[in-house]
Amino acid sequence: MIVTLIVSCEIAFWVLLALGLTLRYPARRPRLGAAVLLCEPLLEAVLLVVTAVDLKNGAQPDWKHGLAAVYIGFTVGLGHSTVKWVDVRVAHRFADGPPPVRPPRYGAARAVHEWRVAGRWTAAAMTAIVLLQAAAWYVGGDGDTGPLVSWQRTMLFVIGLNVLIAGSYTVFPKREPVKDR
Repeated sequence: MIVTLIVSCEIAFWVLLALGLTLRYPARRPRLGAAVLLCEPLLEAVLLVVTAVDLKNGAQPDWKHGLAAVYIGFTVGLGHSTVKWVDVRVAHRFADGPPPVRPPRYGAARAVHEWRVAGRWTAAAMTAIVLLQAAAWYVGGDGDTGPLVSWQRTMLFVIGLNVLIAGSYTVFPKREPVKDR
C-alpha cells in the first residue's frame, strides 16, 4: 500500500504541476494556478500521515517506509527548485517569458552552482534522515529498524557524493576553452 501511495503522490505531483502551470500561463489565471501549486505539499503530508498510521498499526518498518521518508525528503529539498525550473520553461514557451538561464559552465561560477545543487541534495537527504530517525524512534526498541538505518546510510552516501562532485568543481575548475584569434 505504501509503494502505491508513493507512486500516486509522484503522479499527483506532476499532474498538479501541469494543471497549476496550465492555469497560470495558457489560461491566464495566475492566482488559481498558484493556489493549485500550493496544494502540492499536501501530498507529502498525506504520505507522512499514512506511513505513520501504518507503523502505528503494527507494521514492521521495512524498505517501503524508508522510501516514503526519502520521497518526502527529496520533495522538501528539491521540489521547489523543480517547480521553478519547469515554471521558467513554461513561461518562456507560453507567456513570452525570458529564455531560461543556463547554469554557468566554467570556473568559480560553475563551482558555486554545483555547491548550490549539493546544498539542495543535502537538505533533501538530511530531511529524509530526520524522518527516518523519527520513524525509528516511533517504532521503538521492539521493532526491527534495520531497513530505516540502511536508508539513512544511503542518504549519507548521497550527501557525500554531492559534496564530492561540488568539491571537484572547486579544486579542479573547468576552464573556458581558449579561443583562436
